[in-house]
Amino acid sequence: MPAITVDDVLVLPRLPKLDESTTYRPVRRVTTAPSGYEGEGFPVRRAFAGVPLTELDPFIHLDQMGEVDYAPGEPKGTAWHPHRGFETVTYMIDGIMDHQDSQGGGGTITDGDTQWMTAGSGLLHIEAPPEHLVTSGGLFHGLQLWVNLPRAAKMNPPRYQDIRGRESALLTTPDGGALIRVIAGEIAGHQGPGSTHTPITIAHVTLQPGAELSLPWRPDFNALVYVLAGRGTVGTDRRPIHLGQLAVHGPGDALRFTADAKQDSNAPALELYLMGGQPIREPVAHYGPFVMNTRDELIQAFEDYQAGRLGVIPAERLPHTGGEGSRP
Repeated sequence: MPAITVDDVLVLPRLPKLDESTTYRPVRRVTTAPSGYEGEGFPVRRAFAGVPLTELDPFIHLDQMGEVDYAPGEPKGTAWHPHRGFETVTYMIDGIMDHQDSQGGGGTITDGDTQWMTAGSGLLHIEAPPEHLVTSGGLFHGLQLWVNLPRAAKMNPPRYQDIRGRESALLTTPDGGALIRVIAGEIAGHQGPGSTHTPITIAHVTLQPGAELSLPWRPDFNALVYVLAGRGTVGTDRRPIHLGQLAVHGPGDALRFTADAKQDSNAPALELYLMGGQPIREPVAHYGPFVMNTRDELIQAFEDYQAGRLGVIPAERLPHTGGEGSRP
């Protein structure tokens, strides 16, 4: 799992030790993501399945893409498809993904990079592995998170951010047992590079075997933790968690995690994807590639898409590997 790292975590800034008055968040539920297929046939885990939207707010959807080791000719992506009313945050852990949209945005992300697309009023986009990766095959592993936009920002002009892994704020624990990569928002005064409409924090944590992490967390944010790899516990009552599980937390000031002293041979550490945000608390009408506030707005989005008002596929566009699948 080669997301951005350092040779010696002890050179990094360290989290403060939390005092005895800290209120640790209880674990409200632990769910296991069902597996499925997305786009043109790449495997995913649906991380938010079975969790009420009220506990996810301001987040809507999270897919873990892979981890899969493709043979030559096998890598897959998505066909062109529309979005409106939210932001997609794609975090690439292993492999390479090209992105292009109908507004002229795009780029390539690889190990530790994040592609942040604000769909806003609407656009078309495509995600596909580059031609050389299709030819060679290789490891593919990433995440795509959907972040809702408040009503006042849903029809803002589309925007695109290309965040390199090296831009993430890096910090560690007092004993150096964890590497924390802050992608967006702030943890203990350390600010990530992602610029967000909705106040949120996103981080990728690597916790070494036997290590413990006590992490301050904004009390006005919710707290969701998804396990990318490895085994450990969550909360002060040490509830077991493992690959493909999501821990939803209740209120409080801090989170606590512990990595099992013995990890599986294919996962040498506990890898966590942390998400928190200020709930929007507005009605959500979500169907397919659109996230709006009302059913009428959803109908309008589909009509606008069919009429070409969300953009057209550029004449020079990324190739894809066939099929008509698209992200839901």
